[in-house]
Amino acid sequence: MSLVFDEYGRPFVILREQQEKARIKGLEAQKANIMAARSVSALLRSSLGPKGMDKMLVSPDGDVTITNDGATILQQMDVEHCVARLLVDLSQSQDNEIGDGTTGVTVLAGALLEQAEKLLEKGLHPVRISEGFEQASEVAFKHLEAISDKVEFTADNTVPLIDTAMTTLSSKIINVYKRKMAQIAVDAVLSVANLETKDVNFDMIKMEGKAGGRLEETELIHGIVIDKEFSHPQMPKSLKDVKMCILTCPFEPPKPKTKHKLDITSKDAYERLFAREQEYFQNMVKRCKDSGANLVICQWGFDDEANHLLLQNELPAVRWVGGVELELIAIATGGRIVPRFEELSSEKLGKAGSVREVSFGTTKERMLVIEDCAFSNAVTVLIRGGNKMIVDEAKRSLHDAMCVVRNLIKDNRVVYGGGSAEIACSLAVSAFAETVPGIEQYAIRAFADALDDIPMALAENAGLSPILEVTDIKSRHLAEGNPRLGVDCNQMGTNDMKEHLVFETLIGKQQQLQLATQVVKMILKIDDVIISGSYQ
Repeated sequence: MSLVFDEYGRPFVILREQQEKARIKGLEAQKANIMAARSVSALLRSSLGPKGMDKMLVSPDGDVTITNDGATILQQMDVEHCVARLLVDLSQSQDNEIGDGTTGVTVLAGALLEQAEKLLEKGLHPVRISEGFEQASEVAFKHLEAISDKVEFTADNTVPLIDTAMTTLSSKIINVYKRKMAQIAVDAVLSVANLETKDVNFDMIKMEGKAGGRLEETELIHGIVIDKEFSHPQMPKSLKDVKMCILTCPFEPPKPKTKHKLDITSKDAYERLFAREQEYFQNMVKRCKDSGANLVICQWGFDDEANHLLLQNELPAVRWVGGVELELIAIATGGRIVPRFEELSSEKLGKAGSVREVSFGTTKERMLVIEDCAFSNAVTVLIRGGNKMIVDEAKRSLHDAMCVVRNLIKDNRVVYGGGSAEIACSLAVSAFAETVPGIEQYAIRAFADALDDIPMALAENAGLSPILEVTDIKSRHLAEGNPRLGVDCNQMGTNDMKEHLVFETLIGKQQQLQLATQVVKMILKIDDVIISGSYQ
């Protein structure tokens, strides 16, 4: 830093770039990072499990979101701290890869960081802690495989899939109707799944929400639902054996690209212009009729004149259909998207068994349902609910349930929920710690203690005594050798999660362990934080 004077003798300070940075080093940096990350995980801890609480998030625009989905909560929070944002990315990674367990993975990472902080205070080196956590993670990963069960299912016997989907929906706001919602999720996934190749095409599942009505009115439609209506109120509301032309060109005369001005100075000139415009419209309608189409789906709008001509020619039309919906309709019906009227032919038409317009309640809101599509098994889940918040949360919940069903189709191994898998892994990791010489033993034991935090959070959120519950279950695990014993959150009188029908996919649980361990290792290895632009 140097002090200089300008030509008028006024002093000013010149700072070198390095002096404009706040800097935290060593143990202080590690503790600051751990505290920031733990504050995020502590926020989600009360949302874990079937009795977890919901969070209300209000955006700067005043939009309200009520949810207990970990990824959604963290995504909508404005997290500024650079290390805390790592946990936001962690839950997003779990959501992208597995679709469920986003709250659990964040709570587990927070518990590991809490244990790591205790070890740092004892003087253990962060690298040795990381190595111990990595070894413990491998032991827990293999032990999960050892205690997993295979569930057999077919296209006719979907009971295991429904039970697993119901476990996911237990902690959601729609858990009152979890049986029906799980059935919808399973039917939707099986409609687009190839059980031989174990492949699920999620692009063919569309979710549409419409506020109003009751949540139990949610239904699965074997077809496509678009939030549009026929362009003219006098057009028929139901069509059979539909051949549709799918257009991305506007249903109106062409407009010059450059600026132009047209002066009409006489009645004859106006009539010639009007006749020319009519000719354009009639040619367009004629091309559609000649191709054999009996429905027009257009990406752009058209004016009242075109609408009137379409009605006169008995050609129903839908306008302002979005690009994504247009592509889905084209895939499902086997049609081609046509960019110019000149290219329209009978081979490019999409085919569907029926297209009908449905209306809701006393409002003027309507939707179009395209069913019995010729070339695809595309499905749409039409979600109803008392208000927009319920509909949005139901969408998120059903998405999680569908992801779990997809994971089970890919790998049909499950572990049991209610914290039973974590307690079994904790005992296995503790036993492994006894065989490890050296300082990593402390870190491995700490990992086992961190795993206990998940069942303790479940018991705490269910209004039980966490320490009494977890110690009792641990002693029964050792005495009975039964890895299915977990926290009885629903007070059914038994701790056996197999009787509760509480399952979780093996790959989802393994992913949680691996992701949480990797993020904690990354945070522990940061020993110098330099923040530009904040001179101290």
